[in-house]
Amino acid sequence: MRELKYIEALNEALREEMERDEKVFILGEEVGALGGGFGATKGLLERFGTKRVLATPIAESGFTGLGIGAALTGLRPVVEIMYFDFITTAMDQVVNQAAKLKFMSGNTVEVPLVIRAPYGIGTREAAQHSQSLEAWFMHTPGLKVVMPASVYDAKGLLKTAIRDNDPVVFIENRKLYFKAEEVPEGEWLVPFGAAAVRCAGKDITVVALSGMVPKAIQAAESLNNEISVEVIDPRTLVPLDVETIASSVKKTGRLLITHEAPVRSGAGAEILRQVQERCFDWLDAPPVILGGLNTPIPFCPALEDVCVPQIPDIIARIREMAGRPPLGDTQLKSIGTT
Repeated sequence: MRELKYIEALNEALREEMERDEKVFILGEEVGALGGGFGATKGLLERFGTKRVLATPIAESGFTGLGIGAALTGLRPVVEIMYFDFITTAMDQVVNQAAKLKFMSGNTVEVPLVIRAPYGIGTREAAQHSQSLEAWFMHTPGLKVVMPASVYDAKGLLKTAIRDNDPVVFIENRKLYFKAEEVPEGEWLVPFGAAAVRCAGKDITVVALSGMVPKAIQAAESLNNEISVEVIDPRTLVPLDVETIASSVKKTGRLLITHEAPVRSGAGAEILRQVQERCFDWLDAPPVILGGLNTPIPFCPALEDVCVPQIPDIIARIREMAGRPPLGDTQLKSIGTT
């Protein structure tokens, strides 16, 4: 075992896949000498050269379209968009082209494309750099949607995404980029559609997405002597491992879903829909979605922190759903926010 950071795991996955398959190449803003916006591609230009690490102009629609065209020829492009928010300028390429070409061609072409992009609330980068847009792409047939929350999954899921023959939107939480974990040496892959149970419990099921997973785990640990909390990380939203979630809900009878995106029409709504179809008769309390506020994210740190659930918010909602009395403000403040 060795200690590795999330951003280093992404870099390692890219390097290993480029060494394994000469069809894999990277393109995006500053992916060359600067190693991308946050360093995920650091050192790859020196190792693989300019034909396989292409630094592009600030033109998401242009280089995403280039990636789609390259994928149609049999290459395996990995497109890096510096901030997830800016995928909006390439929506036609992603939603109308990448997602649909396999179907519109009668399954005669494949689009083995990965679009990597960081998101995350809490980095003080205001409304145009802090959005959680995963639900948009869950709603688009033809796309796979991946949100790794751990260092192990960051590497294993990215390698799986690169080898997949369908377009994958790979969403990384930039607040986790420099989080370190112990992981094995060597190569591993994590399959799509296989959720992970991060904490075992019997009183309530908490489904947490990406950056909310560490918060949910901390909340579960804080409540360990009082309420037994099962924390599930879906890892991929499309495909979604609803069976693991449903099995947990049938055991606990309670379901809380938490994510950074606004609750309205978010990923939680779709997860809840699928779970209720399987578990309605097992529910002992109304399921709850705890998400971000329905507002553009402010730059002010104090206001930004209010816009996304924090650990005390998760604890308070779990206690409420479990029928426990609320904690006082002093107790909640002592827990901290991150």
